[in-house]
Amino acid sequence: MTAQTSVPTSIRPGAQWRNWGRSERTRPEFVAQPTSVDEVVETINFARDHGLTVKAWGAGHSFTSIAVTDGVHLDVGALDGVLAVDDTHVTLGAGTNLHQLPALLEPLGLALANMGDIDRQTISGAISTGTHGTGARFGGIATQVRGVTLVTAAGAVLRINATENPELLPAAALGLGALGILVDVTIECVPTFLLHAVERPEPADTVLNEWLQRSAETDHFEFYVWPHTTTALTKSNTRLPGDEPRHPLTKFSSWFDDEFMANGVYRAIVAAGKHVPAVIPPINRLAVKLSGNREFTDVSSRVFVTNRTVRFRELEYALPIDAVPDAVRAIQKLITDRKWKVSFPIEVRSAAADSLLLSTASGRATGYVAVHRYWREDPTEYFREVEAIMMAHDGRPHWGKLHNRHAESLSGMYPGFNEFLAVRELLDPGRVFTNDYLRQVLGK
Repeated sequence: MTAQTSVPTSIRPGAQWRNWGRSERTRPEFVAQPTSVDEVVETINFARDHGLTVKAWGAGHSFTSIAVTDGVHLDVGALDGVLAVDDTHVTLGAGTNLHQLPALLEPLGLALANMGDIDRQTISGAISTGTHGTGARFGGIATQVRGVTLVTAAGAVLRINATENPELLPAAALGLGALGILVDVTIECVPTFLLHAVERPEPADTVLNEWLQRSAETDHFEFYVWPHTTTALTKSNTRLPGDEPRHPLTKFSSWFDDEFMANGVYRAIVAAGKHVPAVIPPINRLAVKLSGNREFTDVSSRVFVTNRTVRFRELEYALPIDAVPDAVRAIQKLITDRKWKVSFPIEVRSAAADSLLLSTASGRATGYVAVHRYWREDPTEYFREVEAIMMAHDGRPHWGKLHNRHAESLSGMYPGFNEFLAVRELLDPGRVFTNDYLRQVLGK
């Protein structure tokens, strides 16, 4: 590196970085913490001129190496908050965390149309990896994007929306961090609404048999199948106007179910299961007896989101929606046949088809099937065998969850794959924003 004076003031020497799931770590040469768009431009120009790659660093909630670089890690955390409001269109700084949104949007009478069950991610990280919630008539968060501003490899500030470079939006709304550094995101919100939540344990076979009907009839339907049991925990959320009466969980009930049991007790259980796997089946059977079976109505964000502090690693695939029951049954049989002891449930959700180039729901109604392992356990064999099942059912891997797919097998699964590559070639021909993960999934 040349003289220290050539390093911008927003850049400091790198330090070790680890993601939340502890599946990835790196020590970049530099970390940049820009507080303005000009400083983002300055960082990218510095990195490009010194032959370094740049990757945005958000909340670290991707399990893949999508955010890893040995060059410059760019922390977008200071670029946050509401930047502009135009009716239901809200422009947010790229580093705004999803958990900040209720406090930012509720005073405006607005909310996200759909959310996942974790809200630690930044808005830019969530859309770039295809974060989604559930609901057969609702798309992932990226489908709510109406515009972005990004800084390109050339250091240009590029606005992409309905009137400026609109042809780029299907790529930039879910861009894997391959096209530039997002500095703001414009989301189309909806008026504040409530969710009436019904959570019940039910026979897993019944839920699988009724999957298509219930996912179609319920605004937001999901379920969890517990290995070593015959039970699924179902979650059915129905949308209500924001001025309807609320009937939230009591503070004690919320703490006992969602903090004490779901985090405190569960952490002890999965830790014990790692050392004594034989305890997992009876513990799972006890868990389904103690879980769910509650009903309440609250503001959407408080129903969608679950606080999760037990670290895990995850593989998730997007399937044609009607393939879900067979795929879940195949995973259940796999666990039984291999005599594996698995403490985390199989998670199932849905999403509407969309037209984003690299969305896992691109062009087809989609069901999502996810499996997890405690972060101190080795997930390799379990995930590899489950991935084979997912591939046999025409599955597409979630970009932020662990998988082993390469561009050769992915390119034919996305109608817009080559179009995305063309946009990338236009915006980053020198691959300033590349890393090993992008070379794996995009091919170059």
